[in-house]
Amino acid sequence: MSAPITCIEDLRVLAKKRVPRMFYDYADSGSWTESTYRANESDFHSILLRQRVAVNMEGRSTRTTMIGEDVAMPVALAPTGLTGMQHADGEILAARAAEKFGVPFTLSTMSICSIEDVAAHTTRPFWFQLYVMRDRDFIERLIDRAKAAGCSALMLTLDLQILGQRHKDIKNGLSAPPKPTLRNLVNLATKPRWCLGMLGTRRRTFGNIVGHAKGVGDLSSLSSWTAEQFDPRLNWGDVEWIKKRWGGKLILKGILDVEDARLAADSGADALVVSNHGGRQLDGAPSSIRALPEIVQAVGSRIEVWMDGGIRSGQDVLKAVALGARGTLIGRPFLYGLGAMGEAGVTRCLEIIQRELDLTMAFCGRTRIDQVDRSILLPGTYPTPGSWTAASDSAAVYALKSA
Repeated sequence: MSAPITCIEDLRVLAKKRVPRMFYDYADSGSWTESTYRANESDFHSILLRQRVAVNMEGRSTRTTMIGEDVAMPVALAPTGLTGMQHADGEILAARAAEKFGVPFTLSTMSICSIEDVAAHTTRPFWFQLYVMRDRDFIERLIDRAKAAGCSALMLTLDLQILGQRHKDIKNGLSAPPKPTLRNLVNLATKPRWCLGMLGTRRRTFGNIVGHAKGVGDLSSLSSWTAEQFDPRLNWGDVEWIKKRWGGKLILKGILDVEDARLAADSGADALVVSNHGGRQLDGAPSSIRALPEIVQAVGSRIEVWMDGGIRSGQDVLKAVALGARGTLIGRPFLYGLGAMGEAGVTRCLEIIQRELDLTMAFCGRTRIDQVDRSILLPGTYPTPGSWTAASDSAAVYALKSA
């Protein structure tokens, strides 16, 4: 009899056993030294909570809204590439779990299941995440497809104009199509559950791209297309163009700097996500939770500020909300659940996070998520506006003097 799944770490351990190494590593790794990837998680640990007693803990609720949509808790499933390679039909299964639980699901441009696939297997609108490619005609058609599928928000990722180097992906030969090395084939032989799932589905390529982008009819032509297509020229004028083309609610993901946060607020977007792409782009950038307070202070009255990166528990969600986040995104936690147990694993992930959020909120003397603020945190243990930029400014001055 297997042990009960009680935390996100249990799901991670099980996913690592069941998902082929190249796809598990793709989800669970960062760029270069992975210092930012690790800091995203570890910086939550130093933030301490104030326990309160003898307060009425009845009638608790984690319900709130994100860009006007009712949600069971301030959590949405983040857009993650190759989700359908963690488990067969992964995006469909994750979207179903999110819909039943009452939280938003965001489909990545680089998903295995297409926009149309996910729409056909769900009953509520989901969000769509957009990467900007050089082929603007393809981008226009992608936006139109998201509209036709009834997507209720567009999430534009701003921090992937170029790709950060992830050592594990290079060593594993992760490519489109994956390289059938002896090492990879031997590893696949140890994952029979995953292999059987993949044999039973037709969804094994990038469903939003193959057959839709010019010159990409199969996997063999996909690799060169993706290598050439991410547009390094992306700028705020493009954001304005996309906002007009989309015409609906817009979320800007990948903001870490106050100057960029002000530009995001000026753009008229409905929300921004404080994010360093899970530590997968600029290694050495601050963790999302450290960057959050200053951005909230600068623009939180003008635009909804959310964050992602490093959340592994409901306590992390509560800490982010206490520091001003109106919502959070989770990527790796739901991928662990998906890789471990399919749709049931994603549901278990959400159950774990909500229960931890609910209980911790009660221990801190709050019964509603909209009552949560910095007063639930122990002073001196959490980042405040300027607490890390002052240090970086000093380093910059020193570098200039030493030059």
